[in-house]
Amino acid sequence: MSDRLPSNWADRIAAQARGELPPVTPRRAATVVLLRSRAEAVQAYLLRRRTSMAFAGGAYAYPGGAVDPHDSGPELGWAGPDAAAWGERLGVAPDEARAVVCAAVRETFEESGVLLAGPDASSVVADVSGEEWRAARAALEAHELPFAEFLAKRGLVLRSDLLGAWSRWITPAFEERRYDTWFFVATVPDGQRTAEIPGEADRVVWLTPTEAVAHHAAGEFLMLPPTITTLRELERFASPAEALDAAAERRIEPIMAEARIEADGGYVVTWPGYPALSLRGRA
Repeated sequence: MSDRLPSNWADRIAAQARGELPPVTPRRAATVVLLRSRAEAVQAYLLRRRTSMAFAGGAYAYPGGAVDPHDSGPELGWAGPDAAAWGERLGVAPDEARAVVCAAVRETFEESGVLLAGPDASSVVADVSGEEWRAARAALEAHELPFAEFLAKRGLVLRSDLLGAWSRWITPAFEERRYDTWFFVATVPDGQRTAEIPGEADRVVWLTPTEAVAHHAAGEFLMLPPTITTLRELERFASPAEALDAAAERRIEPIMAEARIEADGGYVVTWPGYPALSLRGRA
């Protein structure tokens, strides 16, 4: 049981227990664990969020972010499983699933420079690291360019088949900022490379899951529960392809923390099914 309970959680847990803190409605979001093979090992791409960020500042995370209103547009060029299939896989309506998958691909491009799209259903665009692509990333991040328009201008379609749904985590009900986030895994396409440090991060690293877990255990890397849990789950795979195959067999059900006040006045936060994540604190 850890004692790393964030400083503002105790008061918020107590206020919610008294009925004084209605839960904030979580925003839909998506994040992608990019994987690659190096020296017969799997590596994952992690970025460290700037400490100035309102949510998870200073934490290591994967490329991702909130669903944008434009993400659900039917004009989006698409290849792979359709919205209905993704809706069944993710547990939401087809149009909602389309938006989540689009957000996953869009945010990955914005934050890492990796674009899971191609001219058709059997190909992927090659190097996207030039100035034109960097300008497009900036326009997308500034919400000046809908992702569907970005793809259409370049004759590309989103390759939804390159994503493997991994899990779904919902921020605890007592948190001030809440997200309902779907986690995906994907392999960096041949010919592409991750970009320079993106605007919302001050550092990026490629590490094996075991290396990243060790940094977290040593107190060197701050990570939110979904991030460290996903890395632990990926430790057993010898290749990105194995992880993607395993993703197809995973059940995607919401994971959310539960909080309770103990008799001694302490506060305990647990994630059902994940005892290693348990946190304890006091007012």
